[in-house]
Amino acid sequence: MLQQTRVETVLPYWRRWMERFPTVRALADAPLDDVLSEWEGLGYYARARSLHRAAMVVAESHGGELPETAGALRELPGVGAYTAGALASIAFGHAEPAVDGNVRRVLARLFDLPAPTAAELTALATELVDPHRPGDWNQALMELGATICTPRAPACDACAVKGLCRARTAGTQEERPLPRKRAPVSRRRHAVAVVVRRTPAGAASHLLERRPEDGMLGGMWEFPGMEVGNGEAAVMVARRAARRAARRAGAAVGPPLGECPSVTQAYSHVVIEYTPFLFEATGGPDVAPASDAGTAVAQRWVDTAEREALPMPRAQRRIARTALSGVC
Repeated sequence: MLQQTRVETVLPYWRRWMERFPTVRALADAPLDDVLSEWEGLGYYARARSLHRAAMVVAESHGGELPETAGALRELPGVGAYTAGALASIAFGHAEPAVDGNVRRVLARLFDLPAPTAAELTALATELVDPHRPGDWNQALMELGATICTPRAPACDACAVKGLCRARTAGTQEERPLPRKRAPVSRRRHAVAVVVRRTPAGAASHLLERRPEDGMLGGMWEFPGMEVGNGEAAVMVARRAARRAARRAGAAVGPPLGECPSVTQAYSHVVIEYTPFLFEATGGPDVAPASDAGTAVAQRWVDTAEREALPMPRAQRRIARTALSGVC
C-alpha cells in the first residue's frame, strides 16, 4: 500500500484490510471483488491483484508461510527487488538492500551521483547495508530520505550524515539526483452508457460490466463504454459510441434519454474524460459472460446497494452519482 501512497492515506485502509484479511490464507480464499473493494481508492489496482495472487501462491506452495529469502520472495507475483529486499531484511533479518525512491535520493546525494542507474544503486546499497541490523538500516535510509533528505529544500543542517555527503560538500544537493524524464500524459475521451432497466413494479437496476483482469483498472466494475476521438463532433460521436457500447454489452436500448455531466479523471499516464449517456433498456442481457474482442467480460444487472458493494473506479462512482440521481 505504501509503494504509491502516503502513510496518512494508507492507515485507515491498512486497518480495514487487516480486519478483513488477518492471515495469508484469509486473503488467498477471498473473492477478487472483496479484495478490490477493500483496496478501492488507493489506485494502482494491479498491486491488489498481485497481492491476491501472491497470497494464493504462498498458501498453495509455501504452506501459508511467507518465504524468507529475497530470491524466493521475488518469485511471488508482484514482488520486485525493492519489496523483496525490504521483506527479507526487515521481517527476516537478511542482509539485503532495499532501494526505494527515498533511498535512491539519499545515495545519489551521499555520493554526488547525477543519474545513478539501478545497478549502481543496488551495488552501493549492498555494500553499505548493516549485516547485523539490516532491517533497521534500510528503514533508517528510507526515513532519512522521507524526513530530512527531501526532494526539495533538504534539511542538511539536521542530517546525521552531513559530514559524509559529497553533494553537500559540492553544493549540488538540490540537483541530485537529476529528475527522470517522464512520458507525456495523453488525453482521451470515453463514451459511457448508463443503462437502466425497470420492472413492472418500478424497481430499477443498471448494467455493469467487469474489466479484464490483465489491464488498466483490471477486475473493476464499470458502466459499458468505449474510447472515442476528441474532434469537434465528439459529442455526436460519443452518443453513437455509447449506444454501441450498450449493445456490445448485450443490452437492447433506444436513443439516449439524455447526456450526463462529463467526468474527468487523471491517472498516472493518461487523463480520461468520460461522457455518459442515460439509456432505458428494452431487453437483455442475462448475466452469462459475453465476449469482447476475445476477452471474457462479465455483465451484471445491479441495484444501488449491489453496486455499492462492488469495486468500482472513482470516476465510475462519480458517473453513478450524477446519472442515477436524475441530473441527466
